[in-house]
Amino acid sequence: MLNEIAELGFTHVELGHGIRLSLMEGVRRFHEKGRVRITSLHNFCPLPVEVQRASPNCYEFTSHRPADRRRAIKLTLQTIDWAAQLGASLVILHLGRVPGPDRTRRLIAMAEAGELNSRAYIRTKLAAVRHREAASARAMARAKEALLPILEHAANKNIRLGIEGRESYEELPSEREFPALLEELNSPWAGYWHDIGHIQLKENLGFVDHAEWLRTIRPRTLGCHLHDVAWPASDHRAPFTGSIDYDKLVPLLPENCLFVWEMSPRRSREEILAARARWIERFGE
Repeated sequence: MLNEIAELGFTHVELGHGIRLSLMEGVRRFHEKGRVRITSLHNFCPLPVEVQRASPNCYEFTSHRPADRRRAIKLTLQTIDWAAQLGASLVILHLGRVPGPDRTRRLIAMAEAGELNSRAYIRTKLAAVRHREAASARAMARAKEALLPILEHAANKNIRLGIEGRESYEELPSEREFPALLEELNSPWAGYWHDIGHIQLKENLGFVDHAEWLRTIRPRTLGCHLHDVAWPASDHRAPFTGSIDYDKLVPLLPENCLFVWEMSPRRSREEILAARARWIERFGE
């Protein structure tokens, strides 16, 4: 895996949430040879032993089950420990979701069917907003409670936490909630992690203005998952093969932004090489 990434010309790597524990010692040895530098880990890394496939939301800080919340915290502390061992500086987190139906999936299906902004679409979107606003306070309280020991451990290990902006409207924090959360945490170890494909998906569905959001959150942005989206919601495509306007959005990210190419496994070597060459031409290494 790491050999293939290095052969594509990448010298820095984020370890994803699908890497099994049995692979981590090999990752460590590859890293020690100096072939690549590991910049970040995506929670949970390694994959929990009881989980069979990549599933970053297998345990949520917002769960109504205390045992699941405790497991989520424990696994996150372990991810932070691995990050410190591997010389990474960042761990990317999902915080969880409000309980209830997944109306984002329904809105995507309606948009694909040509019903964007139809009366039925607006009714579904309003129902999503009303439900989320009614249920978000308890979910956010659980997430904040879980973050306290995680932030303390991260600070002790000199690891920053990038709280990821998510594509599902039911997940949290929302763009409305993010600034207040980071202000309340008031920690140099916590910041925002932008996912350019996820937020573009939200813009496509009418939930957020992508560029305006970047202008708002830029001072707290640590990095960016980079991929493209074919309208409205086919994401994790190679950059420049979808609908994202990189020339407009990339300058709105901080100059020291860490970009992580987050491609679907279906993307070919040729697609990635072509996109990387175009990226370097537009924005440099």
